[in-house]
Amino acid sequence: MRAFRCRVCANPLHFENSVCVSCGSDLAFSRTEVDIVPIVAGRYTDADGATWHICRNLGLSGCTWLAATPGGQCVSCDLTRTRPNDADARGMRSFQIAERAKRRLIVDLDRLGFEIESRRTNPTTGLCFDLLSDTHEDVVTGHDQGVITINLAEGDDAYRERVRVRLDEPYRTMLGHFRHEIGHYIQWRLVEAAGGSILDRARALFGDERADYEEAVNRHYADGAPAGWPGSFISAYATMHPYEDFAETWAHYLHICDTIETSTAYGLAEPVALEDVVAFRDVVTRVWIPLSIALNMVNRSMGKDDLYPFVIPAPVLDKLDFVASLRPGAGQ
Repeated sequence: MRAFRCRVCANPLHFENSVCVSCGSDLAFSRTEVDIVPIVAGRYTDADGATWHICRNLGLSGCTWLAATPGGQCVSCDLTRTRPNDADARGMRSFQIAERAKRRLIVDLDRLGFEIESRRTNPTTGLCFDLLSDTHEDVVTGHDQGVITINLAEGDDAYRERVRVRLDEPYRTMLGHFRHEIGHYIQWRLVEAAGGSILDRARALFGDERADYEEAVNRHYADGAPAGWPGSFISAYATMHPYEDFAETWAHYLHICDTIETSTAYGLAEPVALEDVVAFRDVVTRVWIPLSIALNMVNRSMGKDDLYPFVIPAPVLDKLDFVASLRPGAGQ
């Protein structure tokens, strides 16, 4: 994420700011400008003369993005197909956390050039999100042909930490879930649908995705990850099935890109033009590994766990190279 400043008073801003705490200006995020802009009476006029409006969901989900029509909702909110009932206080609290993570995910994808097609405009292969509360029913986070379901219980710190400990995971966040699940969507649209040499290469790296998924899940939770897995996988969960290996690798691709960009914006890392990178492994070895070690040491200095508690072996570098190669225009 880039660093933002108020256009009125130059005060530093956070991505989520709707008001400048220094000058009091109302603010909104412009997806087209990739910047936080000042709004007057709920409106903003861009350099081309187009008028934008604050998203109608500012009060509902804390959305600070601009919408194209008065009283309308932004592109990010349009992607949400289902949300909790207003009377579900627990679900609505986590709904705000999920929407915040989704907005950051969209900026991730925009920054890297991945097109986001809504299910509203393409009912067959478009993307949508069902953000569901488990207050009254069981909810399983997952992806199914463009529909991403998120269990909003993951927005509760105590719940998420219990699950993380029970599954012996080093990392578990709401944003991590979004990045992982969009990886399944990317594989479905850009690998399986492409077929040919792209699909062959994916199978050589991650395994054959046609392997029985339910059988793989049962085996994983009965026997755990295979011996020696850290030499070939980014996480124990990635060992479960080729689908999960791809999605875990994809999530780490986004983790790395966003964290490097944020660190660069704040002077903590050398500038890297991610859109021009030919071999992503070079970014990982030259920039990410030294940076993540430094950030881990900073966390330890505060008595916290490592920020990035993962090791990236050579086979995972190959996998990261592959997912990075799916970016439109990569290698050109």
